[in-house]
Amino acid sequence: MRKATVHTIRLYPLAIPLRHAVAHAGAEREVAEPIVVSIEFNEDVTGYGETLPRAYVTGETHESVMSALQGPLQKLLLTFNPTSFGAALEQIDALPFHGPDRTPLPAARAAVELALLDASMRFFDRTFDDVVSWMGLPGFGTPGSLPGLRFSGVLACRDPLRLRRQLRLMYWGGLRHFKLKVGMADDDERFDAVTRYLGGPLAAGRVTVRLDANGAWSKDEAIERLGDWRDHPISGIEQPLPRGQEEDLPILKDLFDFPLIHDESVITRDDAILLNDLGVADVFNIRVSKCGGILASLHLAQLVRRMGGDVQIGCMVGETSLLTAAALRLLSVCPGVRWAEGAFGRLLLKRDVVGKPLQFGYGGRAPQLRGPGLGVEPDPAALRGLCVGEPIVTHL
Repeated sequence: MRKATVHTIRLYPLAIPLRHAVAHAGAEREVAEPIVVSIEFNEDVTGYGETLPRAYVTGETHESVMSALQGPLQKLLLTFNPTSFGAALEQIDALPFHGPDRTPLPAARAAVELALLDASMRFFDRTFDDVVSWMGLPGFGTPGSLPGLRFSGVLACRDPLRLRRQLRLMYWGGLRHFKLKVGMADDDERFDAVTRYLGGPLAAGRVTVRLDANGAWSKDEAIERLGDWRDHPISGIEQPLPRGQEEDLPILKDLFDFPLIHDESVITRDDAILLNDLGVADVFNIRVSKCGGILASLHLAQLVRRMGGDVQIGCMVGETSLLTAAALRLLSVCPGVRWAEGAFGRLLLKRDVVGKPLQFGYGGRAPQLRGPGLGVEPDPAALRGLCVGEPIVTHL
């Protein structure tokens, strides 16, 4: 009887320069700092996972994730020894979302979940549809939302002139769905630049624009800002208020026709249930790294659809092709996704961890996954070259 066992764990804290700064109300970045985890099974089978912790999203920091990966989550790998794919999925699905002291672990969990899932699919020679079948998700499965899906352009810079150039290049590249980061200085000028450039196509519904405040506004500020823009065809407003102020969201829903898109406010199933109980279950931004991995994201997507809400598949700034592959696997089985973000590849990163980065094509068309497991093959030399210091290696 074949049994998968974990032999070696490698942690790669990376630093990858971005081609341009990415700014929003919560942060500005010029360097991506993903953490990549490789888990090696017996029989020379290796799986890879990735995460990007954000303290303002899940409460986790780069340091806390590294600590969790070398502490409670690593200890669980000592008991990972499934003899079947179903047994592997059962153990992966049971990975904790909190540490022994109740500290949140979704970002750290995501990296381990992805690496174990990637390795298990390879070890037992299974597909992602086998994962969905095991989970028992009605309506989920190939081809998901991929056939008609088009990735969005994200407008995330503070300077209005640079914003116009960015928008022009995206539009020339065939993108027709856009997200504008707001909650910063010169919002009116930046908003006006976008709506003026898109003009007729926006009014005719041939392009869409949604806004993302990253929780920058108070309730009164949100009422004022959205009131100024209420006559424009806005497709949605994402995270207008900070996490923890969800009780005020029904006021915004009563005042405005824009769908509310939840991001920082929805990490777990309990978060989604609270928003549904408040009557604001419009659109939920599911990000693999934020929500604890692919399996956790699928559970959340199923709940959202059952509640009558829509799903947006989002990303963290600076994701490598590893997390892009995870999002594409999710999109390949999740039906009815309203918007998708990510797959920027070398458009944003100066370097990637794979030989051929996953990057959307003209018009935002999704790249294809052709390999086993998550579908990509990271280059160990690239990982070592981008690693801050030496990889942390643990032999079990």
